[in-house]
Amino acid sequence: MKGKPDIIEKKRLQWYDHIKRMPEERLPKLIMEWMPRERRKRGRPRKTWMEGIQAAMTTRNLEPDQWRNREEWRLVSGRQRQLLKILDR
Repeated sequence: MKGKPDIIEKKRLQWYDHIKRMPEERLPKLIMEWMPRERRKRGRPRKTWMEGIQAAMTTRNLEPDQWRNREEWRLVSGRQRQLLKILDR
């Protein structure tokens, strides 16, 4: 069984894929691509959601536009194994 961080990483990549496939006018996509105008507060900045996605993509050797090929994305993001478990039931 995989650890909880691995499961969380897979779910984040699944959500990233889902959002990237949405039409441009959908609110979740607009929020994901929004960049605040203000500067960050002093001190160590917290890790953003996109920084976490980029780190997960780096560890799995994923390219930023690889989500366009749905079958390949499922194989490398871990979604394929989950689908196979559902089909085996």
